[in-house]
Amino acid sequence: MKRSLKQSLLFALPSLCLSRQNKLYFHTKTDIIEQLQKCDDFISLTLTHASVLKSGFLNDTFTANHLINCYIRFRETLDAHHLFDEMVEPNVVSYTSLMAGYVNMAQPQIALFLFQKMNGSLVSPNDFTFATVINACSILADLRTGKKVHARVEVFGLRDNLVVCSSLVDMYGKCNDVDGARRVFDSMGYRNVVSWTSMIVAYAQNAQGNEALKIFKEFNYLFGDHPNHFMLASVINACASLGRLVTGKVTHGAVIRCGYNSNDVVASALVDMYTKCGDVAYSDKVFQRISNPSVIPYTSMIVGAAKYGLGRLSLELFEEMIARRIKPNDVTFVGVLHACSHSGLVDEGLKHLNSMYEIYGIRPDAKHHSCVVDMLGRSGRLDEAYQLAKSIQVDANAGALLWGTLLSTSRLHGRVDIAVEVSKKLIESNQQVAGAYVTLSNTYALAGDWENVHSLRSEMKRTGVYKEPGCSWVEIKDKTYVFYAGDKSFERGSEVLSLMRKLEQEMKKRGYVGQNTGLVFVDVEEEAKEEILSMHSERLALAFGLISIPKGTTIRIMKNLRMCKDCHEAFKLTSEIAERDFVVRDVNRFHHFRNGSCTCGDFW
Repeated sequence: MKRSLKQSLLFALPSLCLSRQNKLYFHTKTDIIEQLQKCDDFISLTLTHASVLKSGFLNDTFTANHLINCYIRFRETLDAHHLFDEMVEPNVVSYTSLMAGYVNMAQPQIALFLFQKMNGSLVSPNDFTFATVINACSILADLRTGKKVHARVEVFGLRDNLVVCSSLVDMYGKCNDVDGARRVFDSMGYRNVVSWTSMIVAYAQNAQGNEALKIFKEFNYLFGDHPNHFMLASVINACASLGRLVTGKVTHGAVIRCGYNSNDVVASALVDMYTKCGDVAYSDKVFQRISNPSVIPYTSMIVGAAKYGLGRLSLELFEEMIARRIKPNDVTFVGVLHACSHSGLVDEGLKHLNSMYEIYGIRPDAKHHSCVVDMLGRSGRLDEAYQLAKSIQVDANAGALLWGTLLSTSRLHGRVDIAVEVSKKLIESNQQVAGAYVTLSNTYALAGDWENVHSLRSEMKRTGVYKEPGCSWVEIKDKTYVFYAGDKSFERGSEVLSLMRKLEQEMKKRGYVGQNTGLVFVDVEEEAKEEILSMHSERLALAFGLISIPKGTTIRIMKNLRMCKDCHEAFKLTSEIAERDFVVRDVNRFHHFRNGSCTCGDFW
């Protein structure tokens, strides 16, 4: 039969006293607190606890609370809970301390259970209790419970409490309810750097980077340049997601001014931002300044180099990381496999896949298998890729990633048979439906099967499925200019179209024939196809950049879809004609065009 904590202490007391010459006997609660503060290990805490029991102070709530906090400090949450269960009159401090202990030990469910138990007692929560419970909801992303706790906050009249409201903003953000976070934020009578940071993080984590930057700008206007490192890291992450290199560099300046350039969290965010904005060279500079890089900046560099077409560099960084005894995580291997896929290193990629569990104990999931499917497909081993995809047991969302990858490689190699099968799977599972229709249609178009192309278009109209419009954007100074495929209503439109016509003529002189016009979604005359391709969003953004950005400055373009082969060829030729460097970040990877070639080696 298991003893209670008190029984265990009574049983162990004689031997403990003999082994440590324990002569403690407390006369006042002050003596106890002073002794607890001196405890520097678990044994000394247990001795003190035994002495408290011997002195007859254990039934005192104040004393028991201090003991609970000490057990939690030594991460002995179970012993703290035993002590709590034996308390005669636990108060709000007792409940809150134990709940906070479980939250810190990554057991938020128990914290919520204790909160329910507290609600059934005569003990009322305070602001720290609510902040702790809301934090538990944040960790679990439990919006339903979070809203119930929010309602109780209102009942207890804590709607203006700074700590509670900052926790609520964070909770709503982590539960993907940005509007809820903003409502709480706007209702706050007073905000500190924590509440502003929580709101910025909420936007940044929910793919609303522009709103995050607006909030940061408002913060700087109201309070001056005094952000904390969490806020700066979140702003840098927002810049990374948007590809806002100029804003990212300005934020980097704020990092240096505030003295956070050696902070690991900020440094890792900067490495990630520069790689995602296509400036791998500067990313490497930041990385080299980190004295003891952890797995996070290493992974950012590995993934960034892989997406930039520098597969060998990715693998060298991985080997360097292993040599420094830094254990890789699952994201690290996504970068490694991505590097192998986009560099044609099939055998090396398969070796790394097998090593994941055998050496590092990491089970490959859908992300890793999708990289391998892509790797096999790109090298022309479509049947192997298809068999691998069929052998993987995944849920619907993970399956969409896996089958979507196979569909893309099938179109690349014109394998209509596999493309048809994969498209059916995606459409039947209601995953990536628009992408499946479009990719299958393009596959048919490449094969000249216009009857099936028209049939798919009719089916899309009937079911109300629409292709996501191509969109590209370029940042000039502190402003972002957005372009949509086929749209001519933008600033300096006549100058852009005039330059595009001149570039088209120059490209044709150098042999450009627009040979990938088969990728156009409709069956029209060749001249019309060429016009449709020339109005792709990245070409509009490029022409605008050429007339707006001074020569000698790299033009950086972001695109929401994958770059097509025809535009890729046009960018290579334009880089030679204009004698300029272009970097394009599409949904899949980076392309750095220079002197008529691209870093991807035409392998993407």
